[in-house]
Amino acid sequence: MTRRHPWAGRTAAAASAAAALVAIAAPAEAATTTAPATTATTAAAAADVDYATWQRDCRAVMDQALPYLEQRVDRTSPGEKQAIVFDIDNTALETDFGFSFPQPANQPVLEVAEYAHEHGVDVFFVTARPGIVHAPTEWNLEQAGYEVDGLYVRGFLDLFKDVAAYKTAQRADIESRGYTIIANIGNSATDLSGGHAEQTYKLPDYDGQLS
Repeated sequence: MTRRHPWAGRTAAAASAAAALVAIAAPAEAATTTAPATTATTAAAAADVDYATWQRDCRAVMDQALPYLEQRVDRTSPGEKQAIVFDIDNTALETDFGFSFPQPANQPVLEVAEYAHEHGVDVFFVTARPGIVHAPTEWNLEQAGYEVDGLYVRGFLDLFKDVAAYKTAQRADIESRGYTIIANIGNSATDLSGGHAEQTYKLPDYDGQLS
C-alpha cells in the first residue's frame, strides 16, 4: 500500500526538479461567476494519506468536472477562446507519492486536461513553484502527457506575495489575453480563491497534508 512520503511539500519538489534538470542537461475581469469549490468525500486517516484513497477521491471530483466541461464546450460562443487552469503539485502531478523525476501525472486530472485540449480548450498551469524550475516543470508536464499552452511560475518578487493573490493575478492575466477560463482545478483554497473562473473544482488535500 503506497503512502505519502513526507517532505517539505512543493519546495522540495521544486528543488528536486532543478536538480534533475542539471542531471539531464550535463486585464479586465471576465463576466464570470465562481461556483463553490467541489470537495470529494474522503476516508483517509488524518495521520497519513493512502494513495489508493487519494486516487479514488481525485476520481470522484473529476467525475463531476468532466460532464461540466463537456456541456460547457458544447455552449462555446462564436469566437470565444476557452481556457482551463490547473495547479501542479498534487493536482496535475503526483508530487507527494513516491519520489521520482519526471513525476507522473495524476491520471484522473490528466484525462480532464486531455479532453479539454482535444476540444479546443487551451490548457494553462499556475503554480507556486519558483521561476528557476520553469524549464524542468514544463518538461515534466509534457513528459507526463499534458499539453502546455501556458505555464505561470513565481518570479523573485512573487515569492514575497500571498500565494492566493499571486494565483488570482495570473488567472486575470490569462483573461486579459482574451480567454474565458471555464474551469479552475486545484487542491488548495489558494488555488481557487479570488474568482476569474466560471467553475472551480477542489481536489482533496486532507487538511493540508498534500500541499
